[in-house]
Amino acid sequence: MHDVVIVGAGPVGLFLACELGLAGCSVLVLEREPGPHSPFKAEPLGMRGLSAASVEAFYRRGMLHQVLTASGVHDDPGADPDADEPSAPRHGGHFAGMVLDPAKVDVAALPYRLSSPAPQGLLTYLESVEAVLSEQASKLGVEIKRGVTVSAIAQNDEGVVAGAGADEYAAHWLVGCDGGRSTVRGLAGFEFAGTEPQFTGYSMHATVADPEKLRPGFNLTPTGMYLQPPNDGQIGMMDFDGGAFDRSQPPTLDHLQAVLRRVSGTDVTLSEVHLVSTFTDRAMQTTTYRQGRVLLAGDAAHIHSPLGGQGLNTGIGDAMNLGWKLAATVHGYAPDGILDTYTSERRPIAEKVLDWSRAQVAAMRPDPHAQAIQGVIRDLIGTRDGATYVFERTSGSSIRYDLGGEHPLVGRNAPDFRLANGPRLGDLMRDGRGVALDFSTDRCLRGSAVGWESRMRYVAGPARNDLGLDAVLVRPDGVVVWAGDRTPDREAFEQAASRWFGGPEI
Repeated sequence: MHDVVIVGAGPVGLFLACELGLAGCSVLVLEREPGPHSPFKAEPLGMRGLSAASVEAFYRRGMLHQVLTASGVHDDPGADPDADEPSAPRHGGHFAGMVLDPAKVDVAALPYRLSSPAPQGLLTYLESVEAVLSEQASKLGVEIKRGVTVSAIAQNDEGVVAGAGADEYAAHWLVGCDGGRSTVRGLAGFEFAGTEPQFTGYSMHATVADPEKLRPGFNLTPTGMYLQPPNDGQIGMMDFDGGAFDRSQPPTLDHLQAVLRRVSGTDVTLSEVHLVSTFTDRAMQTTTYRQGRVLLAGDAAHIHSPLGGQGLNTGIGDAMNLGWKLAATVHGYAPDGILDTYTSERRPIAEKVLDWSRAQVAAMRPDPHAQAIQGVIRDLIGTRDGATYVFERTSGSSIRYDLGGEHPLVGRNAPDFRLANGPRLGDLMRDGRGVALDFSTDRCLRGSAVGWESRMRYVAGPARNDLGLDAVLVRPDGVVVWAGDRTPDREAFEQAASRWFGGPEI
């Protein structure tokens, strides 16, 4: 009987499997596809953007170099190793197809940031990310079974059994990471609510007879939107048909050409379509992320349009948040209610992402009202404050969990503190434990931290830039749960440690 069965071997399921494996859990991953390779995961249609928060997650688990290499990035795009201040982002992203100028992002205004080896974002491919995670999962003892289609789930107070044909797979916990059309979500009875689609989207790799008739980049038109990335032959389209296209059937060349001509306002000709996928902006979310011993993560818990590329990043955030909490529960030292904080913390984040997606769709509609909104938004994101706001939302910098702490850093992603003797916080988190950083001259937290030494790493010493703090306590997912100013409160530190890491061991 495994500790955890994960259904779905995409990036979210594999990242979660690595988190659990790192914590010493026995993990089985079930994937319905017979193999890891798919043309929809490779170049060009498999391209995805990893946000700053996601890249940092790979950095903190020692997988950044592998991800960069697999993504074809051979020169380290991270910060100057000797710099203390964060560098400006290289890419600003977009809102509703309106591209952000990264030079206008006010890096100094972003809360609690320090220089880090992790770049502010990364273009990669799903196949590359999954390859890195699969290799890491294998090293951690995770078992992956492919060609297994889960068709039944039964649970009781002791565990869960997933049925796949004549086979059964038992575990203490089961997590559905099986995508937007999640079987686990339906079988376990999760309520899924939200808004219906406004458009049908198309992403295709095609041969265009007259490519000069299409403008490069994002193009908002009076009849829709089309995108022509630098990749030769890749085209994206949004047709505001109310999501009416029957996505159970592959679109024909004639249909795709008709849509492209309509949304582009040209008589462009498609000679051949090599590969095509469709999507909508249907925005739905489960009302809870847990039903008994069954949990959901990634697109299984929330779906929305791919505008802004936040689906994968939100899912990786789910996996980072859930992994250590579920591991603590498996090992029996989790404080009361820790799994409930997975829903209470992550569901509001996805809710904001869904609204962000809806707002973009509203601004892209082919009507005079939306076009008027576009003019206002272009003016706003052209300002320093506007560009910074959009970057905060798309990079994950604005995320702050409501953990009840008084210090404004509590609930935020921890800055990459660098000790004067060399180690960075990111380097200290590779084993998946929490970290207590004590910058005080008298090592005032040493006696307190020893009570949790198997669950958190205590590190003392001056920092190159301590941001005015004397100590911080960081969860395994990189979130600050306590911060002490110039006179750290040992009692408050111990209360925070007990709340998030369970009672002291001694």
